[in-house]
Amino acid sequence: MRDEESRYEAVRSRDARFDGEFFFAVETTSIYCRPSCPAVTPKRHNVRFFATAAAAQGSGFRACRRCRPDATPGSADWNVRADVVGRAMRLIGDGVVDREGVAGLAVRLGYSARQVQRQLTAELGAGPVALARAQRAHTARVLLQTTGLPVTEIAFASGFASVRQFNDTVRAVYAQTPTQLRAAAPRQGRTAAPGAGIPLRLAHRGPYHAATVFDLLEREAVPGVEEVSGPPGRRTYRRTLRLPHGTGIVAVDERAAVAGRSSAVHPGGWLDARLHLTDPRDLTTAVQRLRRLFDLDADPYAVDERLGADPRLAPLVAARPGLRAPGAADPEEYAMRALVSRTGPSGSPRASGPLPLRGRGRAWESLVRAHGKALDAPCGGLTHLFPEPAALAELPGPPGTLATALADGTVRLDPGADRDDAQAALLALPGLDGRTVAAIRARALGDPDVAPPGADVPDAWRPWRTYALHHLRAAEESHVLDQRRQPPRPPAPHR
Repeated sequence: MRDEESRYEAVRSRDARFDGEFFFAVETTSIYCRPSCPAVTPKRHNVRFFATAAAAQGSGFRACRRCRPDATPGSADWNVRADVVGRAMRLIGDGVVDREGVAGLAVRLGYSARQVQRQLTAELGAGPVALARAQRAHTARVLLQTTGLPVTEIAFASGFASVRQFNDTVRAVYAQTPTQLRAAAPRQGRTAAPGAGIPLRLAHRGPYHAATVFDLLEREAVPGVEEVSGPPGRRTYRRTLRLPHGTGIVAVDERAAVAGRSSAVHPGGWLDARLHLTDPRDLTTAVQRLRRLFDLDADPYAVDERLGADPRLAPLVAARPGLRAPGAADPEEYAMRALVSRTGPSGSPRASGPLPLRGRGRAWESLVRAHGKALDAPCGGLTHLFPEPAALAELPGPPGTLATALADGTVRLDPGADRDDAQAALLALPGLDGRTVAAIRARALGDPDVAPPGADVPDAWRPWRTYALHHLRAAEESHVLDQRRQPPRPPAPHR
């Protein structure tokens, strides 16, 4: 879909597979849309194409009110790519430009601000400031339409430096004032304040096999930090979040179309969620971390097409279309959990080998209570934040060494970290083997193409080897469950 004629055909067919991958604008109306917009298809000579919403906004186009192009899933390219542009887009999504400015973004990437500006503008048609501005506008719209916060508070919570800048941006992007934008939204479901929770629809592209994701999160849940409730097909995942300006609690609903472990595929375009934030400035960061955790920006069509062509994987892909490779809400937390699950808090390797990241009752609970920060107001079974690396530096052996390296920056796992550099730094630490580091790279760094040492993962599965391994594990777990459900065989009669 790199050439414009192919993109126009996608627009003509209203192909939702490409929502978020590119945007089109109509010169006669000064409006930009997502490819699946239900409006009448414009004539080809009136259409312009853009790689990002920010580029369309920078060229003077405003967002369509029918298709809401700012609410599309993010491009799957940023998950796959490990170059400067991909790393920059992940950092901008995490709110780094709002918190640290372009200079802070450049420092994290190891380039000058001018180089970052030049590369982003050349490839995406917009620099870091414009990309962050488009993201702030979307955050502002969400807060205006889902909360009762005063407009002035929303301006600063969205990341704008002034109310005037906020008003000008909202008018430029949506062709409405903030007050008009709020009035146009239905009052039903609007909360009085962020403390009552912000309702969200986390958009995804294509089918979403929710059952496997929620199965994994349920197995891994750490008491006090995470919990999963409800029957399969209607589960709710809840967890605490440590965010730049405060803390948060999130609830995400499974919302599967069909109940069942192997067939629950959600065909709709979003997962329902609700965020409780102590500081609304953390909304953008919290949403992006949830998107990474649930792998909502993936392109299941590309993944299933490549893996489905392999005879070994074809039946698995057919059984679980839209299977995702979950990431991590907090990369440093996941790295510590991966290592502690292998060694235990004492740092001694477990005799039975690595264990899955599951909440093993009292062991995890005691670790969290001893080192994690307690919430000011516990919510049900959620009582603590997972301990920060600095709080775990006193642990003996490899867990303490890893915690120290994360705390002092020797190992970086933030969204803009170079994956190869992070892997090399992890392998240099004593006590971290290749399989543990591969798990950290796949989950904490969101690499879709990880092959653990010794795994039978052919190059033909590139660049989706992480997804291939998830298919194999899901099939194995399903086989084990089926065996457990089999009634015991009656004893053979004596002859």
